Amino acid sequence: MKSHLAVNYSDVRGTIRDIFVSSPKDHCSIITFTLNAVRANHYHKESTQYTYVISGEIQMASAIVDENGNVVGQIEHVVLGPGDLVTHPPYNAHAFKAITESSILAFADGVRGGVQYENDVFRLNPPLI
Repeated sequence: MKSHLAVNYSDVRGTIRDIFVSSPKDHCSIITFTLNAVRANHYHKESTQYTYVISGEIQMASAIVDENGNVVGQIEHVVLGPGDLVTHPPYNAHAFKAITESSILAFADGVRGGVQYENDVFRLNPPLI
């Protein structure tokens, strides 16, 4: 589910944009992309991931998968830009390809950070992108 977050406050100093309100997350990473870099091509069985685009443009492919990682239904493609937030619930496979140099914040609820980073990551074969 993609949404574009509105600016909550703006003045001559810049803007404030709330990403989450009253909703702490278990993990947050800053991820950068070089031009044409492909990332993700995976899904999570237990964690919900949130992707917030800080800068650049990224093509996202997403699809619902079954317990074995098989795509169920259509693969959706959308271009994400600064201020866009996407929610990836469990079994929502996702992949990103940088249209320009880009950066994102990746938040997660569940086992998704630190030394547990790969514990709830299931790679897709074939990849979405």
